[in-house]
Amino acid sequence: MRVVTTAQPLDVQPTPLALLLLGREADPKSERGVECPGDLPAPSDPDLVERARAAKAKLGDKVFILGHHYQRDEVIEFADVTGDSFKLARDAAARPDAEYIVFCGVHFMAESADILTGDGQQVILPDLAAGCSMADMATAEQVAECWDVLTEAGVAEQVVPVSYMNSSADIKAFTGKHGGTICTSSNAKRALDWAFEQGDKVLFLPDQHLGRNTAVRDMGMSLDDCVVYNPHKPNGGLTVEQLRDAKMILWRGHCSVHGRFSLDSVNDVRARIPDVNVLVHPECKHEVVAAADQVGSTEYIIKALEAAPRGSKWAIGTELNLVRRLANRFAAEDKEIVFLDKTVCFCSTMNRIDLPHLVWTLESLASGKVVNRIEVDKETERFAKLALERMLALP
Repeated sequence: MRVVTTAQPLDVQPTPLALLLLGREADPKSERGVECPGDLPAPSDPDLVERARAAKAKLGDKVFILGHHYQRDEVIEFADVTGDSFKLARDAAARPDAEYIVFCGVHFMAESADILTGDGQQVILPDLAAGCSMADMATAEQVAECWDVLTEAGVAEQVVPVSYMNSSADIKAFTGKHGGTICTSSNAKRALDWAFEQGDKVLFLPDQHLGRNTAVRDMGMSLDDCVVYNPHKPNGGLTVEQLRDAKMILWRGHCSVHGRFSLDSVNDVRARIPDVNVLVHPECKHEVVAAADQVGSTEYIIKALEAAPRGSKWAIGTELNLVRRLANRFAAEDKEIVFLDKTVCFCSTMNRIDLPHLVWTLESLASGKVVNRIEVDKETERFAKLALERMLALP
């Protein structure tokens, strides 16, 4: 008698690498912190406010607290200065008497502050888990491999790297070592103008959208002048001919917040709010920037709203904490300010810096214990500082 058996499915779970190769999963090392659950974090225990005040008062002039625009209100309340990443790093460098620099932002910002401050100063990040998904999308190993690809294609000598401020110290050091410069969202055009005076091509790291928007919108290039280098594909997914023809080689990176805004978001808000002005950050996708009324950096957005007439209406495409703060600030002037997307989205990694972490940091420092110090090694610092100094020297 022949026995027929029914094959049972094997209980085999595919590995993350297998899913990545199948195109069914993201690279966890390059897209950390991109979740957007849609709810604002709960406010901290109000009793912590008094503890923060007491610890800060005890430290006095020994501590200088920097608050990025995207931080929660409860953290901004204790900041000595607020601003974007580069402004804050410069503010820290301008306070040489402050022994402790507490940077309420994300990791790459604290690294930049450490590079620009004196040897006697210590830079503190209240939560070491406060990273940046965009900065994580370009590692030193990936960028070194990219340079090898450019070398093999015979174009490396024509390429000048330009790295966005939102990058790790390692990437800034690579940029400095290879004759490039750093840029911010407000001086990207000046940086690219300088770069094209040095070479024929630019490798723009790590935000493809800022690079593309600056090249096409501000410099008159075409979309065909830009190619995207994908570090997860052989040779970046590009042919030798594409690398030789391109003017802008854009790294496949993006901001997890600004990348959420879509053309549908713009069309929807125009339909809902007559006469609305759409103002977006240049980290948004090209089609969003093309459809907006105004485009600019965080500082530009703030100044535009300050100068806006009473009763004007604005839809802002940037991080939610800042948009909400601006809406509250200008409500008395009858300026209607809304978030561009219907889905609430804050920077999840930036929001890791909360009042409990800040209190723990300040109380530790007040008791003589330094926690979560950010130190960039001297070799990395030397070349990263060179790239930053090139930016500071831009006309």
